[in-house]
Amino acid sequence: MEFTSASEVHFEAIAQLVSSPEELYSVCPSGSYPWDYSQICDISKARSDLTVCIVDNQVVAFGNLYNVKPSQSAFIGNIVVSDAYKGQGIGRALIEHLSSQCLELYQAVPYLSVFNYNTRALLLYTKLGFEPYSAESRI
Repeated sequence: MEFTSASEVHFEAIAQLVSSPEELYSVCPSGSYPWDYSQICDISKARSDLTVCIVDNQVVAFGNLYNVKPSQSAFIGNIVVSDAYKGQGIGRALIEHLSSQCLELYQAVPYLSVFNYNTRALLLYTKLGFEPYSAESRI
């Protein structure tokens, strides 16, 4: 498992990580299914530290940072792991990697947002030490 900066050569593979409209809504609520190169390109312009996880020369996970305020806070977002690699610790490793980026590059406390129905993510984030700090309603 290797983490590397995502570039345009990874965008098609990143888009393929999302397997359903429901999953895309959890990963990127403003996205439209199927996720595609141009949507990832737009994300790359709005967010920072786009990161992919590579296993056996293929992209198996993706995430990034947004709303980075150096010496204050940064949000981890767009976390997605390939269906074939879920449950193998890759999501955990990606969150830990991006959390380290927040601290090392920006001296910023990492935060993330998650929908309350995403039980798998809620359990993982709790195990990693994240705590609820706010709730917002989405209709």
